[in-house]
Amino acid sequence: MKHVSILIPETAVIEAIADPRYLFTAVNEFLQASGKLPLFKVELVAMTKEVRLNNSLFSVHADKLLHEVENTDLIFVPAISGNVDYAMDTNRDLLPWITKHHAKGAEVASLCLGAFLLAATGLLNGRKCSTHWLFANQFKEMFPDVELVDGSIITDAQGLYSSGGANSYWNLLLYLVEKYTDRDTAILAAKYFAIDIDRESQLAFMMFQGQKGHEDAKIKKAQEFIDGNYQDKITVDQLADMLALGRRSFERRFKSATKNTVIEYIQRVKIEAAKRSFESSRKNITEVMFDVGYTDTKSFRDVFKKITGLTPIEYRNKYHKAAPVLQQV
Repeated sequence: MKHVSILIPETAVIEAIADPRYLFTAVNEFLQASGKLPLFKVELVAMTKEVRLNNSLFSVHADKLLHEVENTDLIFVPAISGNVDYAMDTNRDLLPWITKHHAKGAEVASLCLGAFLLAATGLLNGRKCSTHWLFANQFKEMFPDVELVDGSIITDAQGLYSSGGANSYWNLLLYLVEKYTDRDTAILAAKYFAIDIDRESQLAFMMFQGQKGHEDAKIKKAQEFIDGNYQDKITVDQLADMLALGRRSFERRFKSATKNTVIEYIQRVKIEAAKRSFESSRKNITEVMFDVGYTDTKSFRDVFKKITGLTPIEYRNKYHKAAPVLQQV
């Protein structure tokens, strides 16, 4: 029997505790219904017997305290909420426990922002990881030795797992169900919980935030110019001249401040504008393409798919809802 330990961090997202417990308990029931023995022993583990979440709106009771767990096979680190620095400090006593059991052979899976806690153990240094797309820049700044995989739903780094933002952790849960049982059981669980199995990317859900959380005033000025003139053709030389900087110096400072090259940033601003147009207007692909400053259909399509994971047509069909047709009576 596989021992599954679901941690209960302070400031945790309660769904990220309840959902893995619900899923793995349900999988035991699926196995028993097919004449097999249950495979998972699922326990909630915490620093205290009771953890209050969401300003005490919820109270979660642990099955075991940290020191009461002798061995475990799989540890879940649920998503945290609120201020990340506060959550990291409040839950620092979980880190040596995770490290100790990983050294004894336990696998560890972080869900969404639980990646911050897993990365803080040092176990992910030099390895790939995913987390919520909105917190990608903060994660990169805090853990430069971890390879953050932008847009990925799931990473598997030799028994250290992570998932992308919010509900994408369901895909990691199904991935682990398949690993520990079989494909048929994972498909059954996917159908039972109405989850799209094998979804690999969160790119289509990402919203470009502009990456202005830095102190380089000249680079911010360049960003503001790009944001306000994305429909025009903007060159690196043009921006460098505007700021009275050499091209190489400008490119280096821009990449250091925003974590994007100048060209990447311009592309992302243009594509974010195209996404908003597809979501809210009736314009066709060509009209939107021209609106955001592209003249070549193939180039626009390639960049759009690289950034969103979908073609322009797929994105429009996914997010644009036509006005309902009303029947007259």
